[in-house]
Amino acid sequence: MGYKNQLLLFCESFQNGIIRFDHSQYRPYQFFQYSSLRSSGSMKALSRRDFLKKSIVTAGMIPLLGVSEKLWGRSEETVPEALQVCIFSKHLQFLDYRELGEKVSEMGFAGVDLTVRAGGHVEPGSVKRDLPRAVELIKKGGSSCLMLSTAVENVNNRQDRDVLEAASASGIQYYRPNWYKYPMGKSMPEALDMYGQQLKELGELNKKLGLVGCYQNHAGRAVGGSLWEVHKILETSDIHFFGTQYDIRHATVEGALSWENGLELVHSQIKTIVVKDYKWVQHNGKWEILNTPIGEGMVDFKKFFRILKDYNIRVPVSMHVEYDLGGAEKGLKTFTREPEYIYSTLKKDLNTIQRLWKEA
Repeated sequence: MGYKNQLLLFCESFQNGIIRFDHSQYRPYQFFQYSSLRSSGSMKALSRRDFLKKSIVTAGMIPLLGVSEKLWGRSEETVPEALQVCIFSKHLQFLDYRELGEKVSEMGFAGVDLTVRAGGHVEPGSVKRDLPRAVELIKKGGSSCLMLSTAVENVNNRQDRDVLEAASASGIQYYRPNWYKYPMGKSMPEALDMYGQQLKELGELNKKLGLVGCYQNHAGRAVGGSLWEVHKILETSDIHFFGTQYDIRHATVEGALSWENGLELVHSQIKTIVVKDYKWVQHNGKWEILNTPIGEGMVDFKKFFRILKDYNIRVPVSMHVEYDLGGAEKGLKTFTREPEYIYSTLKKDLNTIQRLWKEA
């Protein structure tokens, strides 16, 4: 359906009461581009006055009232040729900042998801000194730092505030906090309410600093094993400043047949994405998870990417590797594989991601 017909459909549907708005699906950065309409030639049948009458109502109300992207479908104009994929710096922990920027650029990644936590590329205790330096040297190496993986948990923790203030001062927008654990002596609903309040307070600080927090869903018993838990702890946070880092591998592990429901539930809250792959194997009579290269496991990337396109979700992606890289996958600085093997393996996964995205 062309843009002109989409605009007319919206106006007629809204006038007739067919479209109803769900404010929980509010996405702040959805908009129409007048220039793309002009260049596509799809305005020819509309006079300038008619176009303005219809587009002012349409473009003005969609971002404010949260019309689902599914209504509009998608066109080639709105689907970029490649994903903005960063590499999780945990796998390159053996490189200094400038080398990290150089290798990330050589491999073709869009940037770095930098570890700022104990044992990471930047230690939280020296973050105000080291993070600006890391960002500068990564840039000199030819890349950029687009997001952070941190252990941030609470605004009342001075070190956590230092990390966020340093991130803001360094021009970084996105960060992943630590995962919460269910405490003894509290019911699960009580714990989710407690952690929801902590994320709300972090979101308020994010607003002051110009940051966006992204809580990752992670398979297991911690808070966020299921997307329903993530949705619950985010329900009181300002969606502009705290959302989720959606991990398709962990979502598939926990919801093999229902991961699409979880994605539907939190799609409007997705701020960043993690991609990696796995499969179930039998070992000594017991079923276990075996991490695999991208595209060789059980994650249905083509379906996942099609859904992202349908929702028009365009956020930074972090590529993780959890299969054997001789210890580099665990963040070790000494490992049994040659560095060139690690670089070529990471690049292969990146190329597979871009191919699957294009084919989806």
